[in-house]
Amino acid sequence: MQIKRDYSQPFFSTRRRRRTGARFLFVYGLLLGGFLVFVTAQFDRLQLAALDVVGMAPTPTPFASMWAEQGYSLYARGDVVEAAAAFQQAVNQQPDNVNYLHEYGRVLIELDREADPANGRELSDAQLASQIGDQAINIAPQDVRSYALKARALVWTDDAASAIPIALQGREIDPEFAPIYSVLARAYTDIGRYQQGLDNGELAIELDPMDADAHRSYAISLIFVGLREEAIQQLEDAVNINPNLTGPYFELAGQYNAGDLTEEAVATYEKILTINPYEPKAMLRLCEVFFKVGEARQAEGYCDDALQVNPNYKEAYRQLGMVNYSRRNYEGAIENFNRCVDLGSQEIQCYYLRGLAHYYLADGKNEHCDLAWNDLKDSLVRVESIAGNENIVADIQRGLQLTTQTCPQYSGIGVPTLAPPTEIPATPLGGLGG
Repeated sequence: MQIKRDYSQPFFSTRRRRRTGARFLFVYGLLLGGFLVFVTAQFDRLQLAALDVVGMAPTPTPFASMWAEQGYSLYARGDVVEAAAAFQQAVNQQPDNVNYLHEYGRVLIELDREADPANGRELSDAQLASQIGDQAINIAPQDVRSYALKARALVWTDDAASAIPIALQGREIDPEFAPIYSVLARAYTDIGRYQQGLDNGELAIELDPMDADAHRSYAISLIFVGLREEAIQQLEDAVNINPNLTGPYFELAGQYNAGDLTEEAVATYEKILTINPYEPKAMLRLCEVFFKVGEARQAEGYCDDALQVNPNYKEAYRQLGMVNYSRRNYEGAIENFNRCVDLGSQEIQCYYLRGLAHYYLADGKNEHCDLAWNDLKDSLVRVESIAGNENIVADIQRGLQLTTQTCPQYSGIGVPTLAPPTEIPATPLGGLGG
């Protein structure tokens, strides 16, 4: 039997093929449409995944909590600048989170930088912390931390009188909160109510012996009444509580230096440089300490180091000018005092020592005579507001007298005298240092 096949006909019937093809096209269309919808909805994520495969994906933005956690870690390590930046990011993401506001403000006060419009800082760190304190009080008026932050910021902006009533408001909310008493200790001391400063500082430590700032605030009160040894003990306690925070080291080294404990002061400033090798303030303080003990060469080296880190450090130019002047490098002294003045410093040394340097370069015929006279005369006005100014006044008047003897154009001119003294604010008996 022979099977006959007509090869002109398709193997499958046309009808069946047509039905299967239509179904295929329908399913394919559904899949394609679903895929396109998925790609459209997830385009950003898919794009990041593709970029990540080739190593070009941007860094993901951390959550506010991650920024805050990073801020805590950086602060504990003593990196206050980066800690402030991290807390700022947390606040930017959650501006109504009082926990982040409190920590950001606290770190800003510790950082304590001046306003620097050239670098985008229109306010000082303490002024910004004061604004953050207001924000925190508005958000959480029953949170004692908000009042402590605001009051502390006011103390750091030299407005202790305004800080006290705000701190007292916080005390009414929580009379067991140690930072409130730390703030009151500083504020009362600043306005000359020393016993209240001491009482509040002591109470802050009783409430929280492990609060480094309580020990620091109590130390300031002790310094103002001349109890340097007791203040040093409190500052040593503060350092031991948080050994990576440089603020207490500066205050401790300042007290060592004021007490002529030079080796201890140098070792403490060097410790700061082990925590932060690029801390220009520690370099400046070392320059000052070595200058004080007559080690001009070492002093000059540390001042140079400070200026390499911060070329606009006006205080370092002042001190380097003083080192130059002591070594009779009057040209160098004038150059550094000029930079000091150009950067806006009001420190008297930059003016009267510059005048004396000009005098020593004067030969009676050049412009140094005029510059010496003008600087010394201007300095006599500036020195009026400085406590304990007797030695500086004597140097200025002697410089003016010598100028009248050396420079013909000033011969016979009477030397200006200082106006009657005005009341000078109280200064600490122990010297703050820092």
